[in-house]
Amino acid sequence: MMPINRRKFIKNLATTSAVTAATGLFPGIVFSGWEPSGATAEEVQWKKAPCRFCGVGCGLLIGVAQGRAVAVQGDPRSPVNQGLCCVKGYHSVQMLYGKDRLTKAKIRDGDQWKDVSIGEALDLVANKMKETIQTHGKDSVAIYGSGQWTIPDGYVASKLMKGAIGTNNLEANARLCMASAVTGFLTSVGLDEPMGCYDDIDHANTFILWGNNMAEMHPVLFSRLLDQRLRRNDVKIIDLTTRVTRTSYAADKAMLFKPQTDLALANAVARELIENNWINQDFIQKHCSFKTGKTQIGYGLEDNFKFSDQAKNSSFEEFKQLVAEYTPEAVAKTSGVSAEDIRYLASLYGDPTRKVMSLWCMGTNQHTRGTWINNLIYNLHLLVGKISTPGNSPFSLTGQPSACGTVREVGTLTHKLPHGVVMNADHRKHAAEIWGVPVENISPKPTHHTVSMFRALDRGDIRFMWIQVTNPMVTMPKLNRYRAGCLKEGRFIVVSDVYPTPTTDVADVILPSALWIEKEGLFGNSERRTQHFEQLVEPPGEAMSDTWQLIEVARRLGFEKLFPWKKETYIQDIWAEYRRHHSGPKHEMASYEELKQRPGIRWPFVNGKETRWRYNTRHDPATRGYNPNASEAEFDFYGKPDHRAWIWFRPYEPPPEVPDLEYPFWLNTGRVVEHWHTGSMTRRIPVLHQAMPQAYVELHPSDAERMGIFQGEMVKISSRRGSIVLPASIDQRGRPTPGQVFVPFFDENYLINELTLDAFCPISKQPDYKKCAVRVEKV
Repeated sequence: MMPINRRKFIKNLATTSAVTAATGLFPGIVFSGWEPSGATAEEVQWKKAPCRFCGVGCGLLIGVAQGRAVAVQGDPRSPVNQGLCCVKGYHSVQMLYGKDRLTKAKIRDGDQWKDVSIGEALDLVANKMKETIQTHGKDSVAIYGSGQWTIPDGYVASKLMKGAIGTNNLEANARLCMASAVTGFLTSVGLDEPMGCYDDIDHANTFILWGNNMAEMHPVLFSRLLDQRLRRNDVKIIDLTTRVTRTSYAADKAMLFKPQTDLALANAVARELIENNWINQDFIQKHCSFKTGKTQIGYGLEDNFKFSDQAKNSSFEEFKQLVAEYTPEAVAKTSGVSAEDIRYLASLYGDPTRKVMSLWCMGTNQHTRGTWINNLIYNLHLLVGKISTPGNSPFSLTGQPSACGTVREVGTLTHKLPHGVVMNADHRKHAAEIWGVPVENISPKPTHHTVSMFRALDRGDIRFMWIQVTNPMVTMPKLNRYRAGCLKEGRFIVVSDVYPTPTTDVADVILPSALWIEKEGLFGNSERRTQHFEQLVEPPGEAMSDTWQLIEVARRLGFEKLFPWKKETYIQDIWAEYRRHHSGPKHEMASYEELKQRPGIRWPFVNGKETRWRYNTRHDPATRGYNPNASEAEFDFYGKPDHRAWIWFRPYEPPPEVPDLEYPFWLNTGRVVEHWHTGSMTRRIPVLHQAMPQAYVELHPSDAERMGIFQGEMVKISSRRGSIVLPASIDQRGRPTPGQVFVPFFDENYLINELTLDAFCPISKQPDYKKCAVRVEKV
């Protein structure tokens, strides 16, 4: 038995240091950190797989020899990365071989862990789940999954919870990273996911980044932007940001704005487009409607917070009047961006010779008005008609390998179904027919989004939670509350993972999971590309795929007939069933056989052809008037009942917490290029850990000088919710503006989310990790 005491897993990194391409055997390949296999070049077999990290979906070739993954290179056949990888991709196979890999199931026994067979652990999980439902009702159990789930993982979880058990207590960590992008798409064009694709990078000459440190967070795609600038003299990259980053240094121009004021900035650009007559009146009249929604909508800080937006019909003239107050001079005072720069930004959107690609990620989505700022970016493209054509694309980037494929498409959120939403009777009927369950099994009422779910666990409304492929005891905002909730009497926590984490620390049962290429699976990336990968190596010990864990528990609960698949073919069989949910030209998915042959296929995939630009009558077979041979494109935004895109007026509203005399600094959190999310995998890759061994707090040099803080000295950061002490970083990686600090969240030894606020966008329910007030003190 193993004590449950907190581990400092930094001592348990992978077995040896990395051996890089300096071996000379394979140009451009990085060998894994496990003990040398002695394999020759001739013994290595190369197999394709999508990268396990961010949502770009880079294609990799994995070198396998003697039953181990020994090498990685970028797949030159992949149209996503064209043979390139980032530093995480090149070292990715090393994450399989950390010394403290979970290989046996564990059950809590007092203050000890007891190793048991995985069959015994699955028996306990099923029995505890059944007992909780019998005692407290079906809404007392929950599953919390991940954008790292494969598509089959998420599909089985959805069918189990919503179709078999009959509860909508299913959520995934993509609520924390992509929910505002989803509600932005839905409210602006009616359907989720981008209308464009990565091909837009090759056509655009203007790239405007809205709160997205793309150089570190999506470095392969950013390299494609830089490549375009090298090839063409007219290419410009504009970085809209709240701190100076590596993206800022690489951009042609960086515009620093005060936190939350991107709302005012976007409205000012819209005003300038109208005032200078840079709008496309013909496009607007044919294809756009104007809407207003509720204002002063709250921040979700209280338990059981409820909000429902209401779209009201508006007009171009009313919209013009509403944005009139956002003059460049007025917004310059609010945002800190000069009036001259605001006019310049508007001119880029308005110039008819420029093809504009707007790109954004967490800075826009992790926002208490995340849906609104997504809407406002779409507004700019719609006002000038620069949308759904090659090079003209508002494009939301994704942070996890299958946040799109598994969470958004499969529908592993409380309100979602694989095709539609639980609130819609026709959508429930469609899902029930495919699942083979009575339609009454599917509840029409959403239950808890992620923050609400963990609040319900704290209160005792939820008693059983199964957490798979994610680490919420690092990632939840206002972490102290939710950790304490997991540890309360009467709660039962199951965690499926590959390594010990702060989340396995609060578990009653730990199930060892197969990781990435230790199982067959499918991911879906940012550009609607579905990617299949084979099982390339065996998982260690009794580690089992998350899909099969769910199936085993479902069968123990008595749902054998709903989960009849054989272990030899279950991925293929699940995919065949799942495809039925999306049948039709709006979301047709490629067959299993097609996906096995190619490095990913973008949906809708109709008559053997990918759809690159949705809503465009020359490219999208779902549009009215589809004609691939037409000389000019028309547009059909068929996601909306009026077949028109919606331009919303969304005002500037301040965040719920701002700096004051007691807490005078802004706190911003995020990632670094070396590590991915909570570091549970990348910190076990020696070369990545050595490159970035610990978290830090960035300060502006003027703040550091005023407080007498020098590089590397320990600094205490405190909010109204908690405090931590960590080393100062001054002009090392990035530079926040005066009065702001930045802390990455990859390091479990410095849990910055003990300080963050659990406020969220009332429409998307996505928390804001970018803005709260803190005090900074030299230790």
